[in-house]
Amino acid sequence: MGRSQQPHGEVHVKSRPLAAVAVIIGGLAVLAVGLALSISVGAADIHLSTVWQALFHFQSSQNAQRVVVDIRLPRALGAAIVGASLAVAGAIMQGISRNPLADSGLLGLNAGAAVALAFCFAFFPKIPFIELIFFCFAGSGLSALLVFGFGSMAKGGLTPLKLTLAGAAVSALLTALSEGIALYFHLSQDLAFWMLGGVAGTNWTQLKVLFPFACAGILVALFLSKSISVLSLGESVAKGLGQRTLLVKIISLIAVLVLAGSSVSVVGSVVFIGLIIPHVARFLVGASYSWIIPCSAVLGSILLVYADTAARLVNPPYETPVGALIALIGAPFFLYLARGKKVGL
Repeated sequence: MGRSQQPHGEVHVKSRPLAAVAVIIGGLAVLAVGLALSISVGAADIHLSTVWQALFHFQSSQNAQRVVVDIRLPRALGAAIVGASLAVAGAIMQGISRNPLADSGLLGLNAGAAVALAFCFAFFPKIPFIELIFFCFAGSGLSALLVFGFGSMAKGGLTPLKLTLAGAAVSALLTALSEGIALYFHLSQDLAFWMLGGVAGTNWTQLKVLFPFACAGILVALFLSKSISVLSLGESVAKGLGQRTLLVKIISLIAVLVLAGSSVSVVGSVVFIGLIIPHVARFLVGASYSWIIPCSAVLGSILLVYADTAARLVNPPYETPVGALIALIGAPFFLYLARGKKVGL
């Protein structure tokens, strides 16, 4: 990755601020169009004028307006928030680990949260949603400890390849465990939604809990963005510049756990957003995480909102799991990166 040493011990990371501003502004416009389409398109198409009336002149007696406010709007906003959260989580992980294959789903965090969900459904079926999120945090945290622990035990220490392999192994183990719990306690139907991934059923209660966690995680990521940029140059470079690398990694991982755990509690296992989007953002705006993180948030929202809309149109009136649609893009992208193409982080 292009960088230059500055006279006062700082490192200048190449970036394209004008391109980043254009991506953010243009992306927000594209996102607004996507939200409008997401609200109006579905099993029953709703005219945009009805959407406008529902948002600004709501009448509870109008069934179409109630569908907009009670079902379509929280679903669209949920997709935007979760898309941003997963993309930022992936950007953080790629930056601090210098691993182009890093993603909360591929490294087992989503599978850890899924085990926590299965555990709660089996033993605490009436648990409040806020407590469910904390269980998901715990599950993601346990998965992270297993992945980093197994990866570090290998000869030669933790490397990006070993981290990815450990993540795949832990994901397989935890997925099998959650499926075993589901079969034993007859929860297969209840967990099917989370296993396949999707934002259908997102409601205002969930959004009220999800929103502050997502905002907190993204704000922490923005606050640490310059430190992540330095850390992405390498451990020795960061330490040479006085970076408290361990502290940055710990706080960054906490932000990832918050973003991934809260997202999985709402939409289930949706992988590859955190893999694809940071690479796209890096290609567009350069290597500075001060720009990669906000651009990833916008682009991640766009991807999940449009994917959720497309999921309703592929086989109407039935819905295709949005996780499957994203996987159609993400799996080839993952294989392309795994072939060994060098990607600057």
